Amino acid sequence: MTKDILGIAASSGIAIAKAFRLENSELTVEKTAVTNIDQEVARFNQALETSKSELEEIKEHAHKELGEDKAAIFAAHLLVLSDPELINPIKGKIQNEQVNAEFALNEVAAMFIDMFETMKNEYMKERAADIRDVTKRVIAHLLGVQIPNPSMISEEVIIIAEDLTPSDTAQLNRQYVKGFITDIGGRTSHSAIMARSMEIPAVVGTKTVTEQVTHGTLLILDGLDGKIIVDPSAETISDYERKKAAYEAQKAEYAKLVNEPTFSQDGHHVELAANIGTPADVKSVIENGAEGIGLYRTEFLYMGRDKLPTEEEQFEAYKAVLEGMNGKPVVVRTLDIGGDKELPYLNLPKEMNPFLGHRAIRLCLDVQHLFRTQLRALLRASVYGNLKVMFPMIATLEEFRGAKAILLEEKQNLEAEGIEVSDSIEVGMMVEIPSSAIMADLFAKEVDFFSIGTNDLIQYTLAADRMNERVSYLYQPYHPAILRLVQMVIKAAHKEGKWVGMCGEMAGDEVAIPLLLGLGLDEFSMSATSVLAARSQISTLSKADIEAVIDTVLTMTTAEEVETFIRNTLIKSQSLTMMK
Repeated sequence: MTKDILGIAASSGIAIAKAFRLENSELTVEKTAVTNIDQEVARFNQALETSKSELEEIKEHAHKELGEDKAAIFAAHLLVLSDPELINPIKGKIQNEQVNAEFALNEVAAMFIDMFETMKNEYMKERAADIRDVTKRVIAHLLGVQIPNPSMISEEVIIIAEDLTPSDTAQLNRQYVKGFITDIGGRTSHSAIMARSMEIPAVVGTKTVTEQVTHGTLLILDGLDGKIIVDPSAETISDYERKKAAYEAQKAEYAKLVNEPTFSQDGHHVELAANIGTPADVKSVIENGAEGIGLYRTEFLYMGRDKLPTEEEQFEAYKAVLEGMNGKPVVVRTLDIGGDKELPYLNLPKEMNPFLGHRAIRLCLDVQHLFRTQLRALLRASVYGNLKVMFPMIATLEEFRGAKAILLEEKQNLEAEGIEVSDSIEVGMMVEIPSSAIMADLFAKEVDFFSIGTNDLIQYTLAADRMNERVSYLYQPYHPAILRLVQMVIKAAHKEGKWVGMCGEMAGDEVAIPLLLGLGLDEFSMSATSVLAARSQISTLSKADIEAVIDTVLTMTTAEEVETFIRNTLIKSQSLTMMK
């Protein structure tokens, strides 16, 4: 009997195939006494080494198929299995309590998982998932249980599972796995991010798909609307085959725009740029026709390793990106660590509210050797392309002035050493704190550009943690307060002859794009796979027509009212979806 299951559309596309239930092996751990302690520790060490070897293989596969930033997840997993804070207590438990290795591992891992899961910080919650993933692998080897291997699937299927671990997702064979559905997860989970990188449809957070769907059942996975149709009729299959064909045709139409500039219907040019995490991402930026890089998240250089990257390592990474973009603008955000991104090897003290704490530019101005090393690497690389440097989390003029002064000081130091540095580096800042938006008129006199980071601006303006499901309804990009702040920043910048970009999720949002065009945004930076859809949409919009109604929009009282107006009035050519 046909039925629908609703979830979160995590990766766009449509798949029609039989369900493949990816069952996690039952790992029943019992406590037993051991007499030969050395032998038990050796058994634990062997299971650790086997698990590390497997993870090295998975990491190499992920690097080849998905890129360096996705492979970094498994570098982090390998660090977990080498972390003395985890390993030493396990060995200590084996030796002191004379218990079997799997019991000791399970007990210690459970303690860490519980500790991390109770934290509000989303990064720490993901660390709990990492520990669960890697320790389950070691326990399986200790128990002699076969770990499910998704790479062995050899027929076209849609995977259903309670959740997919990063190692599960990295092993999916795109030739046969046409999509996946999970009970839990969200758009920012590892598996969702990987699905978008692999360009396979995914729906997550269904809550009950594993209860409602049996292995081998025919499914339609609609990754555009977040819907699963179980045991569809022939008529429904035909409908979705047409929808799938239309989606693929739309993608083909978008592909024709790869080498085109971005103009509105009435001839207004804007720049469409892409957000990246590593030099490996440049390939996708070029393939999707982006006109630049609007956000290079440099923190990926620092993550998934056990020590700081050297100046030389950073220089090579920045040089590769600048050369790869062949003269197109590259906006590099300086180190934005803290909040949901931590570096364990820095041993920074834990904070009650890390999103409002010692992070980003605050950390860099305090730990200056960290900042100066990065700035030197950037300045050295500047001669290889069109570099623009952007400081994150700026709340006060003093912070911007302090950061820029250090940049100029390091420029002078390099020139004194006889090292060439570009003289045309623009220096700007992220606008993600309400204070900087409100004072944009003053900042605009000193910066070369603004880039609005809406992910944080929304949560700070509406005082709503975007990772907290109970208040997620307050994460409203179309809220009039957000739109007014965006308008304030753009007007202040343009008055001083400066340009404004946006690098938050809102920049690639189908409903937000008409608003941002009408407000005068100069640069839209988004995931590379969203660029062509955005270019196509902008070509259907008249900037003049939107400007004529923008004051009316800004007087609306709710985000819902704004969205309804935009959908009914300004989105003239409704595409199947914006590419996620």
